[in-house]
Amino acid sequence: MKRILLMVFRNILLVPYMWFRLCYVAAHADKYPEQNRYDMLRFIVHRANKGGNVVIKAYGKENIPQKSGFMFYPNHQGMYDVLAIVDACETPFSVVAKKEVENVQFLKQVFACMKAFTMDRSDLRQSMQVIMNVTKEVENGRNYCIFAEGTRSKLGNKLLEFKGGSFKAATKAKCPIVPVALVDSFKPFDTNSIAPVTVQVHFLQPLLYEEYKDMKTNEIAEIVRKRIADIVEKV
Repeated sequence: MKRILLMVFRNILLVPYMWFRLCYVAAHADKYPEQNRYDMLRFIVHRANKGGNVVIKAYGKENIPQKSGFMFYPNHQGMYDVLAIVDACETPFSVVAKKEVENVQFLKQVFACMKAFTMDRSDLRQSMQVIMNVTKEVENGRNYCIFAEGTRSKLGNKLLEFKGGSFKAATKAKCPIVPVALVDSFKPFDTNSIAPVTVQVHFLQPLLYEEYKDMKTNEIAEIVRKRIADIVEKV
């Protein structure tokens, strides 16, 4: 909370305009091209990071596919994770978020601008519909981000188990799977500090459909988890 207040205070002259702009675009997302909406979000996130003593270090951006229709699979450390990836990645993407955060102010507007899906993990039918919707969107050239752990770790840089079901949309869409290793992404919002912090975002080599087409989703999950863990445990 302290860092969020610092972000607001240090951008106090911009906050009223950008909040109005964010809310308006969120409410009228269909009026704006995806790249325009995404560029606006990146500007807001970048200014917030600068004001909040957060530095994003991006690695492996050359591993982000040039052709859209791919999926990011990061480890999940906290509520800041999506914002870290947005700051690090110029290519627009959307996200599948858990239903519990769909009414959190600011995240609510961000997700609306991204045309994100929210998943109710207690409702199997709704969850399957989300997977089908994401599959169709990825097949049509949109990019998505799913947190395969299903919930944030709450253990800092330690990873939880990656759930095989999280990879169903990717396997159905036959798209590149891009592992993303987040390091110290829990610190901006999940620690009670305003000390300078550096968050690392590592885009790892994609797992292509030809490589995983004969694997079970649990096997894919284990490969992606290991690649991420190898990076996180080294830093």
